[in-house]
Amino acid sequence: MNKQEAQEILNSELLTFRTREYEDLTVLISVPFNYEIKGTSGATYQIEVQAFWDNPRESNGDIRVIASIDDGRFPFCFIPLSADFIMSPGGNLVGE
Repeated sequence: MNKQEAQEILNSELLTFRTREYEDLTVLISVPFNYEIKGTSGATYQIEVQAFWDNPRESNGDIRVIASIDDGRFPFCFIPLSADFIMSPGGNLVGE
């Protein structure tokens, strides 16, 4: 896997989720969103985006969104690149 290309794709895809409204992210909670995207190199990457309550005891609190990417080949299919962010109910990104 071309790590630089994969990281660029991951950052770009995660940015689309960062710009969503808090309410839109709540729809993703506990429902993984999977899709494929082709890189400029021609490689096909698998992307998975998941959202969780950052504190499982506190629904309607902060939401953690985690995205991961791999090309389906060993070893990256077991250890994908990943990135995340946390959004507060007010729509602010926590820790940034």
